[in-house]
Amino acid sequence: MRAPTGNTDSGTAIHASKGNTDIGTGVQAATGAAGAQPREGRLDSFGTTIFAEMSALALSTNSINLGQGFPDTDGPPEVLQAAARAIVEGRGNQYPPGPGIPELRRAISAHQRQQYGLDLDPDVEVLVTVGATEAIAAAILGLTLPGDEVVMFEPYYDSYAATIALGGARHRSVTLQPDGGRWSFEPDELRRAITAQTRVILLNSPHNPTGTVFNRAELTLIAELAREHDLIVVTDEVYEHLIFEGEHIPMATLPGMAARTVTISSAGKTFSVTGWKVGGVSAPAPLLNRIRAVKQFLTYVGSGPFQYAIAEALEAATDYRAIAEQLRTRRDLFTKGLAELGYSVHIPAATYFATIDVGGQAEAWCRALPGRAGVVAIPSRVFYDSDIDRYVRFAFCKRPEVLAEALDRLGKMSA
Repeated sequence: MRAPTGNTDSGTAIHASKGNTDIGTGVQAATGAAGAQPREGRLDSFGTTIFAEMSALALSTNSINLGQGFPDTDGPPEVLQAAARAIVEGRGNQYPPGPGIPELRRAISAHQRQQYGLDLDPDVEVLVTVGATEAIAAAILGLTLPGDEVVMFEPYYDSYAATIALGGARHRSVTLQPDGGRWSFEPDELRRAITAQTRVILLNSPHNPTGTVFNRAELTLIAELAREHDLIVVTDEVYEHLIFEGEHIPMATLPGMAARTVTISSAGKTFSVTGWKVGGVSAPAPLLNRIRAVKQFLTYVGSGPFQYAIAEALEAATDYRAIAEQLRTRRDLFTKGLAELGYSVHIPAATYFATIDVGGQAEAWCRALPGRAGVVAIPSRVFYDSDIDRYVRFAFCKRPEVLAEALDRLGKMSA
């Protein structure tokens, strides 16, 4: 399997200029009131995330925020109490171990074995991260070099493209299209996306924002191409327990894939404690070593007391189906209401999100929505490289009364 080798200097995001410079910053020293002006940055084109922008708009217009994917109720009381006990008892208030506390790493290993039959060594094949976003960043930065390519599926979670750019790599997108009530990709498009420079396939299933769950045939094709081209597959599985239809099949369980798969998940999504930022990575030791080497220079450690709470939650006899069923009720309430209002709704098989098709100019539609209806949604255009501007994403992981009020406001706008 190919992997980055050597201590390669990928360059810096801000370049030092010759002459009068501020040593240590790499920024040309200012010679006037304007102050120091960086010449360029690797992420200059990304700007402020759409989530920050739309959440600020929700506050300024007193709108119901169905844009950002976080619940508006806290997680199970026993999980919250476990965190409070850890704080009071002094567990995790200081720096936890860099790879994560042993209790949580063992609990993640046990979860993967019980749920999927995967046998992991918690000491060398499991890493705790500050949420799944850090895990994705550490994996991409640790497993690619400048000029490498990452193949992923659009629409995609916005941090993917930013992380790939941060490392100096490039991404190639394969477009998911509505297909008989779900979203899927054209196999030949995926084959064409893989080049001699491809090192990683980045897969998100269950998928945000479409809510599709990749089926066995789709996963088998991805696995075959990974083996054929000697690629690593990084899988974002944060919604693994929030499935309403279909089956979550971890890529690492397919033949020949355990040795070339990096699996990422998030307790924040499963237990409705997104602010705790507790994520995890499991991978073969040679791959995890590279990921851990990057992670230690991102946050080093984090979420100390919450790690103990999540370890307890994973060790408990959690009824994951009950968690999904509660969310299914909210999905059904909201998507039925949208359909009754005349919207073209794509019913998600998983996740927090439902998509509607407004036909075109979805970004303008979303920007006008707070003023017209007092509701905030996200234009799915921000998740595409392609010029697709017809889909809108709503988060339905909110209290039923909040969803009902949002539907009432949308109905008044339609009337």
